[in-house]
Amino acid sequence: MKKIAVVTGASSGMGRLFAETLSSSGKELDEVWVIARRKDRLEELKTILPARPLSLDLTNPGDLAKYEALLKEEQPQVLLLINASGFGKFRATVELPLEENFGMVDLNCKALMAMCQMTIPYMPADSNIINIASVAAFQPVPYINVYAASKAFVLSYSRGLYCELKPKGITVTAVCPFWTKTEFFNRAVAADQDAVVKKYTAMYMPEQIIKRAWRDMKKGRQVSKFGFVARFQAILAKILPHRFVMWYWMKQQKL
Repeated sequence: MKKIAVVTGASSGMGRLFAETLSSSGKELDEVWVIARRKDRLEELKTILPARPLSLDLTNPGDLAKYEALLKEEQPQVLLLINASGFGKFRATVELPLEENFGMVDLNCKALMAMCQMTIPYMPADSNIINIASVAAFQPVPYINVYAASKAFVLSYSRGLYCELKPKGITVTAVCPFWTKTEFFNRAVAADQDAVVKKYTAMYMPEQIIKRAWRDMKKGRQVSKFGFVARFQAILAKILPHRFVMWYWMKQQKL
């Protein structure tokens, strides 16, 4: 039976870096199913790993059905599932087209949930799931509202799923990055509009986030956070009233 990893969002950003550093997972893999819309970017991964490019739009029910059908046909052992697909928009909620807000929920929440639910039946004991959430998941964030809310779903869903799957020997780790230097910002920030986020308290490199994520996954941790600022902000969001946290965010960003 073929042993595989599945990585979504593998054409860029943290998804691609997860795919490129799969050797750090400690898994012996026969094949890696790399999923994204841009097939040309996926094809590039063939030069460094046994990649099987799957050009799928995970917000499209038809493409999700194709993935499910492939699992049923090939019956692989999925040792690792990494859900790194997602996007955010920095703008007032009602200033964004409704389809953009729907898109964030569809990709960040619904697609992630679908990938987990369809893949878990093919995961043996000692398998792992990594879901990309965000430090924004710990608090409401005005002007990044739908994105933050979608990541709150990812965090809550992942932690609950961890408890459900632990008796089966499967762990789920929600990775919660702080600001991270990736192509995420190319889509999040509209070039023709005034910047919503004017102050970045810290900016980390994706390599730092992913190195910590691999370590936390191996330790079976539910949540992975890299950096003092990220950990400190998550703690403050737990102990301070969210009303104050939002007020401070607005003041910091001069909104």
